[in-house]
Amino acid sequence: MARTAERAISPVDVSDIALYTEDRWREPFAMLRQDMPVSWCPDSPYGGYWSVVTHDLIQEVELNHAVFSSSWDNGNIVIADPPPQSNLPNFIAADPPVHTDQRKVIAPAFNPSQMAAQEKVVKQRTRELFDALPAGETFDWVEQVSIPLTIGMLCILFDFPWEERHDLKRWSDYGSNVSPETATEEYRAEWMAQMGQMLARFDEEFAKRRAMPPTDDLLSRMVHSQAMGNLNPMERLANIALLIVGGNDTTRNSMSGFVEATNLYPAELDRLRADRSLIPNAAQEIIRWQSPVTHMRRTAVSDTVLGGQPIAKGEKVIMWYISGNRDERVFADAERFDVGRDNARRHVAFGHGIHRCVGARLAEIQLATLIEEIVERGIRVEMQGPPERLPSPFLHGFVHMPVRMVAA
Repeated sequence: MARTAERAISPVDVSDIALYTEDRWREPFAMLRQDMPVSWCPDSPYGGYWSVVTHDLIQEVELNHAVFSSSWDNGNIVIADPPPQSNLPNFIAADPPVHTDQRKVIAPAFNPSQMAAQEKVVKQRTRELFDALPAGETFDWVEQVSIPLTIGMLCILFDFPWEERHDLKRWSDYGSNVSPETATEEYRAEWMAQMGQMLARFDEEFAKRRAMPPTDDLLSRMVHSQAMGNLNPMERLANIALLIVGGNDTTRNSMSGFVEATNLYPAELDRLRADRSLIPNAAQEIIRWQSPVTHMRRTAVSDTVLGGQPIAKGEKVIMWYISGNRDERVFADAERFDVGRDNARRHVAFGHGIHRCVGARLAEIQLATLIEEIVERGIRVEMQGPPERLPSPFLHGFVHMPVRMVAA
């Protein structure tokens, strides 16, 4: 066991939700990157944890899955320890070979031919949504743009009824909630009730797919596969929750982040109008700049050393993507939103190595389409007040964002 006295002790608990709701996270992470790239926080609402805050060390952890485990058996992939009977054994919370086998079932839904077909649908739905937005009036960008576009894509991927989209949004919010309130018995009871509803509804869909020939939707791929066709109820629930959260929250928050970024750096929107070939790169840059997944967790399965720090078997190792994407040694003038940034694709927002987000390409398509629509219409989306930020150390996003569309 490594002795606490040998450790670099962090002067700040970067899991503190107030850092994110008050948008005060930049300075603490900059200090840690400079002074202690790997540091130990002995006390937090989630217990003791290691912080890994630089781009290179985050990648080192990601690539060493033999030492730094993602498995639900060892604690799962978020900073909060799951209460008994609610640990989610999905394929992101697994190590090889389970992770490898189950990911192979999902991955074909995001291959180039599938993405080419989905891109047409994304463009059509985005155009239709913008046609219906109120001109000259203040509205909530999160509720009227970011959520409908991402939930709509989930409905397509699952071949799920559009009229039930609000259920998907609610279940996604429960599935991604990482905050101290989740430790209360009242919340856990409601969480179990919501997850039970979700499982029951999706089991109906699984039963339909099982009785039909295989198709391209994700649920059909799952039930007709050897690796995922006979999951137990908790495994089914866990993988559904993963796909909903992964396909919804992260893209949703990057779509909202683009509005904030172009309000802070309005000249960048002018650059996109002058050179539309920059739009795909702008999609990468907003993913870096927003960093919609704040962190991912690993658990050390043996004593090891990282960045000169002794990490003991069983300890939490938190990779702060939001900090790695501001690493000044990799991204010049890292705080600036720069649509022409030549290495925007080096962001770690989708993870790295075997756990890199399986739906990354779809997220890029959705974001590029949104940006293209704003550019093509010759509009600016102006914030009409400060946004309400998501109270979470896990997802970096927005609850509400009042805006108005005006002519550029």
